[in-house]
Amino acid sequence: MKTLKLFLSLLFVSALTTISAQNDVTIKTIPVSNNVYMLVGQGGNIGVSVGDDGVFVIDDQFAQLTPKILAAIKKLSDKSIQFVVNTHYHGDHTGGNANMEKAGAKIIAHDNVYKRLSEGKTTEGLPVITFNDKLSVHMNGEQVLVFHVDNAHTDGDAMLYFTESNVLHTGDNYFHKRYPYIDVNSGGSIDGYIDAVKMALMVIDENTKIIPGHGDLSNKAEYAAFLEMLTKLRTNVQAEIDKGKTEAEVVANTAITKEYDVLNYSWSFINSEKIRRAIYKSLTEKK
Repeated sequence: MKTLKLFLSLLFVSALTTISAQNDVTIKTIPVSNNVYMLVGQGGNIGVSVGDDGVFVIDDQFAQLTPKILAAIKKLSDKSIQFVVNTHYHGDHTGGNANMEKAGAKIIAHDNVYKRLSEGKTTEGLPVITFNDKLSVHMNGEQVLVFHVDNAHTDGDAMLYFTESNVLHTGDNYFHKRYPYIDVNSGGSIDGYIDAVKMALMVIDENTKIIPGHGDLSNKAEYAAFLEMLTKLRTNVQAEIDKGKTEAEVVANTAITKEYDVLNYSWSFINSEKIRRAIYKSLTEKK
């Protein structure tokens, strides 16, 4: 009984801390092009396109932040939100879906995002438009290409390219100047991640503005450097696997990630040990 009470107490404190932290969040608006903006709050970076057709949104962070997000969008346009595209299913990108739906938006996502979200206890905020490979959204004077990348960050990732604005939103297939989260348990893999970045780099040019899933506004040169990091770490981990090293030995081997550890690529969620473990699991558990 005492153990249960302690657990419930810690759970309550954790919930209060989370709510308090979200109450302290400020939504920052960063202009990206004439009509595309990046909103930074808590969770994945949000993309917003405004124009005569209405508002087009990419990801929506946590439910508690929706009022602040809507207020930030209202400063950009008084038109209604037409669509919200989820780049994948994680809660820091889809937590506001139900609220956005109530605000009149239609949710778009990959088939696997629908599948994973629908496995929850609620039917609110589910995508009403899904796709398998790619689709186009014609909005605010430009074609927005939405394309799926296989087994990268998860098994339901989408990237979006604004063809006239020359803006790419990568979702969590890019963590700017930090180690990425490769969600192996949700179909993610190091090889799929590398292939996703390569595909995106083929779509963009040196003038493209990139909205990463997490981190500051970026560009093609920085995204290429991110790809180089991924490739080096994969090579280093594979070399240890070829030597017969165990998962524990790879996780403990700081030499694998030393080049990027000194550049402070570790962060609160994914440190160097976690990225070594994720790459090891991805390379040894792949079909």
